Amino acid sequence: MSLTVDAMNNEVRDAEPSRRRFLGACALGAAGAILLPTQAGAASPAGPGRSQWPGYRRATVIDALSGGPLDTKERVDYAPLSARSLADARTSGLTACTITVSGVGSYLNDYALTMRNIAYWNEQRALHEDALSLVLAGADLVDAKRSGRLGLIYGFQDSTPFGEDIERFDTFHGLGVRIYQLTYNRRNLVGDGCLEPANAGLSRFGRELIEKIDTGQGLIDLSHAGQRTTLDAIAASRHPVTISHTGCAALADNPRNKTDEELRQLAGRGGVAGIYLMPFLREQGQPMAEDLIRHIEHAIQVCGEEHVCLGTDGMISSIDLTPEYRERLRGVVEERIKLGISAPGESADVVTFLPDLNQPDRFDRLAFLLSRRGHSDARIEKILGSNFARVFMDVCG
Repeated sequence: MSLTVDAMNNEVRDAEPSRRRFLGACALGAAGAILLPTQAGAASPAGPGRSQWPGYRRATVIDALSGGPLDTKERVDYAPLSARSLADARTSGLTACTITVSGVGSYLNDYALTMRNIAYWNEQRALHEDALSLVLAGADLVDAKRSGRLGLIYGFQDSTPFGEDIERFDTFHGLGVRIYQLTYNRRNLVGDGCLEPANAGLSRFGRELIEKIDTGQGLIDLSHAGQRTTLDAIAASRHPVTISHTGCAALADNPRNKTDEELRQLAGRGGVAGIYLMPFLREQGQPMAEDLIRHIEHAIQVCGEEHVCLGTDGMISSIDLTPEYRERLRGVVEERIKLGISAPGESADVVTFLPDLNQPDRFDRLAFLLSRRGHSDARIEKILGSNFARVFMDVCG
């Protein structure tokens, strides 16, 4: 089933208020990259060069939550992908990445906005068939690796596109959506997000939605979910689930991070946790690669090496830390605070990437750092993507 931009013109007009809210809600992380790209740094090589970690080019490398190959220099909504952004995707060495096609934090026209975002990515894939592919099942990950194209996994970062209609799952699944995050930071009809003080857990509607997603071979994502919602959903799902982008609360006590209990329960049911490259790796100050490694190593200690992966929550291309970028970041943080979806630690003084991993081949550089720390090649391959690929294949086929 295909959806094009032209077919969605009427719904796009209806989605405009939600589009603006989505801009303020998500631009801090990867989802908002759809609508608020940031300015890029120096141009990257046109193709993959020599790897820092010897096993990198043979590994399956997956970003469990990414802004994808958007042009970080372009600031026009739904701008076509540029040659540079596609070159950065190739330089990255990524086999696949999950890109957000939903809005977050609001039910206002989110169905129409979601359809518009799917249409955008369908159009870009059609324009760049030599560089991009759609991942619907495990075989598509294998094909992406073989062909050297970047596999795109369509995912939600909120269940708001469903509204009150669980049967919309069939539409979304038919359009290629495979990952379904249940909540964002706030409460919705499914359950409580991680910023809700009541911590009320899953609703009856939420349990019904999980059953529908399970039956339809969708992968449930519990990033941004509250503690009770997380534990309830892990127990309720008949399949392994993912927490695509998070950190460890034991190292940085932030509501966006998961407790050891949540991580243990996730691993016990066969799921996988993606560690992000976000400000929440520290309680104060600018996180760097060493902070990311601390969280990866803690997650391995709690979950085991079979249950840890990476979800950057950021763009593939590098970011140029200009005054203009700082000003845009300040506006995004202020908007998120106004909407009530800003997590503790969001600040214009802390950028939403790790400065010493601010390049398209960051996964390769991280693999080298992990190797230097004494982690085995087999473990590094699991973290880079084979753990996530295993769960994706188990659930989605």
